[in-house]
Amino acid sequence: MADKRVNKVVLAYSGGLDTSIILKWLQTTYNCEVVTFTADLGQGEELEPARQKALLLGIKPENIFIEDLREEFVRDYVFPMFRANATYEGVYLLGTSIARPLIGKKLIEIAEKVGADAVSHGATGKGNDQVRFELTAYALKPDVHVIAPWREWDLRSREQLIAFAEQHQIPIAKDKRGEAPFSTDANLLHVSSEGKVLEDPAQEVPDYVFSRTVSPEEAPDTPTVISIDFAKGDAVAIDGVQLSPAKLLARLNELGRDNGIGRLDLVENRFVGMKSRGMYETPGGTILAVAHRAIESITLDRGAAHLKDQLMPQYAELIYNGFWFSPEREMLQALIDKSQEFVAGQVRLKLYKGGVHVIGRSSPYSLYDQDLVTFEEGAVAYDHRDAAGFIKLNALRLRTLGQRKRKLGL
Repeated sequence: MADKRVNKVVLAYSGGLDTSIILKWLQTTYNCEVVTFTADLGQGEELEPARQKALLLGIKPENIFIEDLREEFVRDYVFPMFRANATYEGVYLLGTSIARPLIGKKLIEIAEKVGADAVSHGATGKGNDQVRFELTAYALKPDVHVIAPWREWDLRSREQLIAFAEQHQIPIAKDKRGEAPFSTDANLLHVSSEGKVLEDPAQEVPDYVFSRTVSPEEAPDTPTVISIDFAKGDAVAIDGVQLSPAKLLARLNELGRDNGIGRLDLVENRFVGMKSRGMYETPGGTILAVAHRAIESITLDRGAAHLKDQLMPQYAELIYNGFWFSPEREMLQALIDKSQEFVAGQVRLKLYKGGVHVIGRSSPYSLYDQDLVTFEEGAVAYDHRDAAGFIKLNALRLRTLGQRKRKLGL
């Protein structure tokens, strides 16, 4: 139940059944004015119906905000994350996680603009998103009141939600009356599918779950060869054509989709403590991650590259857990961005039946010296005889340990 007087609340609103129910619940429970915010993050859905649904539910036109955030999303969130080669638990490219701080930031900006004293979201009480939304909100507006309906209301079943919708004349599409076979969340970086038919990790994901990729078996028998140009760690062109961040990622998504790239069946550890199984499709992001690693391989010094790899799991976990606006994430970002100063050049890739294969990389800042690594004799800056002293110095402590073991008969 409502435990604080709320005059105006900004709701993260998709226009779907659940957030429409939340909208009406906020009005009836808190007796407050509701402002809706719908973000276009490249989820591939028409957003005008969200405006019409909000109007139907009594929201004033001036209280309906719909914003195209695709370029900001990729430029200021996805690309900085990819500079770090960030993956959670070794494989997850954080497609859902990285979208939440931007949505939360916009919620707070709109709340400030319209004079709202609260924000609300539709994340459930078992998931990570509630944490991500609320940590963002509190970081940017410490005194904000956050309303999380799924933690407050007594609507515990699909039947109760439908009954509430019918009671308050909320339109219900025919395909929403039954229990959904699984839930999805999508943006320009990926689509995630979780729940119901996917809950048993021993069972293979049904074909009908996939929406962004053809199966690798059905992908073309002829490889697709592309090039990606980088500047300061960010992709800037495909096949020599300069593209904006969002358009570049959209094009990579098309290439990945057609070649069956980017499917991930994952059992992950949620921040709230439980394990969950999900299917993620990240076609363009998977290509981008391989390409970025390839350009770094010739432009980053060993020490810098290895330090980045050591810090990456901590950086990825901060994003996964919702700490995008924390000082430690910003500190790590500064280090990561510094490392990308000379990460520029071109990577050539072969896309084939679910695989992304590097076939070439070049850079005006390359640290790769063919004269140093060649097996042929020539005028090089490396003397083979220098290796003897190098090895003996590095072996000193190992030899000392070995002598002790021998003395002790171990």
